[in-house]
This record gives sequence, structure tokens and C-alpha cells, in this order.
Amino acid sequence: MTGVVYLVGAGPGDAGLLTMRGAELLRRAEVVVYDRLVNPALLDLHVPTGAERLYVGKASSNHTMKQDEINALLVARGLAGKAVVRLHGGDPFVFGRGGEEAAALADAGIPFEVVPGVTSAVAAPAYAGIPVTHRGHNSSFAVITGHEATQKTEASVCWEKLATGAGTLVLLMGLGNLETIVQQLTRNGRPTDTPVALIRWGSLPRQQTLVGTLGDIAEKAREAEFQPPAVIVVGSVVNLRKSLRWWDNRPLFGKRVLVTRSREQSSALSQLLREQGADPVESPVLRIVPPDSYEGIDSAVGRLSGYDWVAFTSANGVRIFLERIMALGLDARAFGGARLAAIGPATADELRRYGLQADLLPEEFVAESLAVAMLSTGVEGKRVLLPRAEEAREVLGDALLEAGALVDRVVCYRTVPALENAVRLRDELASGVIDAVTLASSSTARYLVEALGKEAVSLLDHSVIACIGPITAATARELGLRVDVEASEHTIPGLVQALSERLGKQLLRD
Repeated sequence: MTGVVYLVGAGPGDAGLLTMRGAELLRRAEVVVYDRLVNPALLDLHVPTGAERLYVGKASSNHTMKQDEINALLVARGLAGKAVVRLHGGDPFVFGRGGEEAAALADAGIPFEVVPGVTSAVAAPAYAGIPVTHRGHNSSFAVITGHEATQKTEASVCWEKLATGAGTLVLLMGLGNLETIVQQLTRNGRPTDTPVALIRWGSLPRQQTLVGTLGDIAEKAREAEFQPPAVIVVGSVVNLRKSLRWWDNRPLFGKRVLVTRSREQSSALSQLLREQGADPVESPVLRIVPPDSYEGIDSAVGRLSGYDWVAFTSANGVRIFLERIMALGLDARAFGGARLAAIGPATADELRRYGLQADLLPEEFVAESLAVAMLSTGVEGKRVLLPRAEEAREVLGDALLEAGALVDRVVCYRTVPALENAVRLRDELASGVIDAVTLASSSTARYLVEALGKEAVSLLDHSVIACIGPITAATARELGLRVDVEASEHTIPGLVQALSERLGKQLLRD
């Protein structure tokens, strides 16, 4: 049985620019053949664990596979009956050799589908704040391969017509031939004062943009040691970058920020960091595991309707407690008339996911503030259930007991160290590529230090250390760490905001 080969454009680099059809096909793929400019995050996000992954990246001076070999590979996997995704950076039909691959598949009688991608010819300028067309500047643009145009014996580019034939010129893969390109354009009528932008790694947190004119851009590129891959934009629209840049002026742009939360909780923090321009590096130092026995939870669930209050001090506690309720064949009605307290917005949001509304939320999102809020309702003689982590602080339960409440504490989960990434984590911190480290709980602080060992303090000394609140900050200081940022709002958004304010000011000084 013959398979199908899908020629899919992965977009320019930002994983969010993959099309919905592309993501759907990656999730169904049995084989993925990908090139150098594909963001590896796309494979982690969408490709099944058991799928075959084949790297066929090509740089100008280093080809993992020649194009004929790639064509033969696609044909072979197609004939073997596989669902194959050939993942191209950008768009497969914009200088992506997708046309050649499609021709080889057609000749072999193998069904194929082309899924266009967002081309870097448009996306990289957009992420640099440069529209390729603008009513006040021009109404046309041309996309040219800057590599082949100067390498072929017979030039495939008619420079005398192209130089002034389109308002904006976008050249891909042309940085290595920048001087020749400049000469061809100026020789054929483009003024030397025409604005030019070089955009490297467009749409990624490491994007770099260098602006000049045809008269000086080659010299500027040499001085800056500007390296490929890069997109070259020629035209007056480059001047719009001064007012339209948006991607690379965000407060955390280009900063690599270590996310130490558990794997299940990392994504929310990472997404907020990306929105501020950061490049999150996820390296969980802990794992959330169930208790040794569900006996305590099951017993509490059995008498749940008899409680006056159920107070949750973490989103993890909500999730695990509610999942256990459902595993026992019950639902939210099991709470009966019990009122619900949540330590903060994330915990309240998790309750809402299960159709429950928190009756009480403290002004500050720490156990001490939750205790004050609950005591203000009058808890003497009230039965209170605290579903919590095994290593949770005793502040809330002790305060309620002291006020005369009847308190049951039940362990819903444990945190244990995750040390599998310790070597890579130490190497990255030692190399100085981590700009900031986020600590979202006391547990993450303790397990991070444990993962790094006796060199923890020195390894972390060159990174900004940001803590979600005073309790975590106090733990970090007890461990010998320097705390640079302490969020005033003790939430994940508050942590990101505090880090943005600190590093954003640093970015302005730089």
C-alpha cells in the first residue's frame, strides 16, 4: 500500500506560526523529514513519540543530504506505505526545493499534498517592524534568492530590471553575497542612500536586526560580524521600523529564562515569558507524584459534605483531589454545603475548571493571608479540610486550630526532585547563557540547589534570580542564594511582571 507525503511549511521559526493543517499532519505523522531552519519545538509539541525523525538539514557549505538523496528518501518512505511529513522552514515552494520533491513524488506515483507555510520573506520583516508594502511608500515587492542569483554561471536575476522594478526587494539566503548584491543594485539604478535591513533569525527570541543603506550596509555587517541565516530587505519601508518595531522591544526580548517548575506546570509560565519576548528554558527540578496511599483522601471524600470549609493551597491540590473524587464515581456535588477557599487566583482558576467557585480569596496569596481571611469569617467549632502537599507549611492549619476550628489535613501529593536534567542545567548555567532563573515555590528553590550540588551558589551568581513571593524568597536566601526580584503579586503573572520590570530597565540601560 502506497503512503502519502505531505510537503509542509513550518513557518519562519516562531512555533506559533505553524498552520493548523500543518499541526494536524504532524500529529498523525509516522515519519518526519525536517531541515535546518525548522524550530525543534515543533517536533516536541506535535510529533508522536514513536514517529521516525530524519534530519536532512542543509547549510551553504554543509549538506547532511543532497537534494537527490532527500527525494529518494521521500519516495522510499512513501512506497513503504508511510504517512510522511516533509517539514520545510518557511514555505516549501518559496526557495524550499519543495517543487523538486513534488516532481519526484509525482514521477514515482506517490500521492502528495502541499501545505503552504508563512514565508520568512514576509514574516521576518514583519517581526522587525517592516511592512513589505505600505501605501505611503510602495505597492509592490519582489522576493529573490540572493544565493543562487550570484552563484549560477548564467545569472537568473535580471538586475537591470529588478533593481528599480519593485518598491521593496526581499532577498533570501543572500548574506554571503551581500557586497555583490549591493553592487548589482547600485550599478543598476538603486540610490546608495536606499535603506536596507538585515534580519537574522527572524521571529525567534534571538532575532537581530541591522539597519543601514546600500552605501554602508556591507561595512556595517562586517563590523557587526553579522552571520546567516538572514533576510535582506531593501527599500524605503525599512524606515518604518523606527515607529513600528514591536517584537524586539519587549521587556524580556532575547533573554533566556530558566523555568524550574514541574513539567505539568511549566507551560503557563513559559507562555507568559514568551509574550514578554523571553526564550524560556524549561528544566523542571521537581515532579508531582501521588501520595503513597489514597486512604487519607478517600476517607476525607467519604465525609466531605460534613465539612464547613475546604481550603486549597495549590492548584495541584485541587487537581489531584478532584480527580480522586471523580475516580470514586462522584462529582462536585460531593462537597455538599462546604464553602471553598483558595490561596490565590491560579488555585481558584483550577477550581473553576471543575465547575466550582471559590467562596474566599485572600488579599495576599500566601498561607498567612488566607488564615487571616478565614479567621475573619468565624471558624470556632467549624470543621475544615486542608487537601495539601506532604511538605506544605503548617501555618494555615495551626492558625485555624488555635482559633478553635476542627482541622483535618490530608496529603494529596508529594514533590520529589527531578535530577535527570542536572548535568545539562549545570552546563548551561556555567556557560553564562541563562539570564534569569525563576523560582515559583520553596520546593523549586530547594530542589534546584540540590540538582546543582555544592556549586549551586556560584553557578547561579551570574543570573538574575526571581522569586514568586516572600516565602520562596526567604527559602532561597536560607539556601545562600541572592534574590534579585521578589514579585509583589504572588502569582505567575506577577512573577513575570516583576522580572519584566527588572530586566526591561536593564535593557533600556544597555
